[in-house]
Amino acid sequence: MAEGPRPKRKHDEEEAEAAPHDGAAAVAPFPLAELRLQRVLRESARDKAVFLHGQVTSPSGEGTDAVVILEKTPFQEEKVLDLLKKHTKLELQMHNDIYSTYHLYPPPELSEIKTTVVYPATEKHLQKYLRQEVHLIRETWEDYKNITLPFIQSQSFSIQWVYNILEKKAEADRIIHENPDPCDGFVLVPDFKWNQNQLDDLYLIALVHRREVKSLRDLTAEHLPLLRNILQEGKEAVAKRFGVPGSQLRIYLHYQPSYYHLHVHFTALGYDAPGSSVERAHLLADVVDNLAMDSTYYQKRALTFALRADELLLKKFQEAGRV
Repeated sequence: MAEGPRPKRKHDEEEAEAAPHDGAAAVAPFPLAELRLQRVLRESARDKAVFLHGQVTSPSGEGTDAVVILEKTPFQEEKVLDLLKKHTKLELQMHNDIYSTYHLYPPPELSEIKTTVVYPATEKHLQKYLRQEVHLIRETWEDYKNITLPFIQSQSFSIQWVYNILEKKAEADRIIHENPDPCDGFVLVPDFKWNQNQLDDLYLIALVHRREVKSLRDLTAEHLPLLRNILQEGKEAVAKRFGVPGSQLRIYLHYQPSYYHLHVHFTALGYDAPGSSVERAHLLADVVDNLAMDSTYYQKRALTFALRADELLLKKFQEAGRV
């Protein structure tokens, strides 16, 4: 087990609890006790997570949709001794020779479940987390111009939350590193998937300041200074802040991305992060080499990615006879 990030001083914790995030208004806690469960969207035994669709009823009686993700957090080395010693109930399930299995019931303070809430949630959010059949798409540059790009331009994908981070209207206290250059700069922040209590599932996102670059398909040699800054400065920032060397990081872009503002993922190499599989992840170092070799590399080659059965983009490819 890896050692956790440097703990905050008590004074820092008290200040963080007492004040809202830089310029942001205090947010009322989500009314979890009032949530009416509608259905289980998906569960993952591998990730120890369950995705729930619920509704919160307003005083007028109207129900508002929410997505609640419950996820078991990884073990923290400094808390393992407490887990074994502090009023932990152990219940025998099976014994055979030298082998035994038990159910262990830790006290509440050692039973943390990371909870992510999307509220209010739209139908797009519900479909995103619903278990679906998936199909592999082999997208040529012509496909991108004639199918994918028109689809992106026709959709109203809200990325205001990205702009809030870049403009420091939200999460300013979470920024790990920033290069403020408007052309070749970026902001590095922890991803919501990571609670920052341990390094085993380290996950950060680099968001570029340039707003016109949507995805891998837009990149040319013009963007090499930006990409090299992310690669080099990002590794240095992670090593300085968390003590994780660049050789233990997986640094990559998604295609298709989950939102169309260029961003780069930094995850612990030993962590099987969602979306790190070969049909979606493109290592940043490889992207840099490809663009250095050919400025229009990503305007020429075919790219493979997976789409869920209910996604509108898949329907567009089916209508064009490409699936």
